[in-house]
Amino acid sequence: MTGYSRSPRLLKAAIVAFRLPVPIPAVIPFQINPDTMSRTVEANLAESEGGTETFRLAGAPKETYKIETVLDATDDLERDDATARTIGLHARLAQFETLIYPLSATVIANSVMMAAGRVEVLPPKALFTVFVWGRSRILPVRISSLNITEEAFDPNLNPIRAKVAMDLAVLSTSDLQISHPGYAMFLSHQIVKETMAAVGQVNSLGRVLGSDIAIL
Repeated sequence: MTGYSRSPRLLKAAIVAFRLPVPIPAVIPFQINPDTMSRTVEANLAESEGGTETFRLAGAPKETYKIETVLDATDDLERDDATARTIGLHARLAQFETLIYPLSATVIANSVMMAAGRVEVLPPKALFTVFVWGRSRILPVRISSLNITEEAFDPNLNPIRAKVAMDLAVLSTSDLQISHPGYAMFLSHQIVKETMAAVGQVNSLGRVLGSDIAIL
């Protein structure tokens, strides 16, 4: 036995969260990678009144992802996993849900300051979240919404099978300051995309029109 397997190792998609400026990641791998993923890419056009300004872009396109991942505690229950046996999928669901919660400690501190008469209390900062889908797609995102469907329960009404649908808005260089780590992350993603677009690019009109006809 050489230990070599012909089956490729499947990479796990994940959401990675940071509470900046602390660079320690909280990684939430998807238990089961989604079978499908839909994306919307909307051009970020500069406002203009025609003329040459019609062809100007205000920045990177506005991109959103819609994905759905499945969570299942069946295997954990068969192994008699203590967490699954006690609370089912509550811990895994909480990992996703708390990504869009403010820290309770911050909420309490803000309430104390407001009660003490402080005029201005800043809203708490959200986590910096990153969507990881393989090595060529690592994107800073904002989680717009979660849609959770719990499909099966144990005798204590703990969910043991669920689906989590997520709407993710990509944060581009148009959304982030240059000093934010997500700025360089998105710029790297764009450079990779431009490089991939150049692979196999056709520069001859003969490939589509049958002969090289000048159209400009």
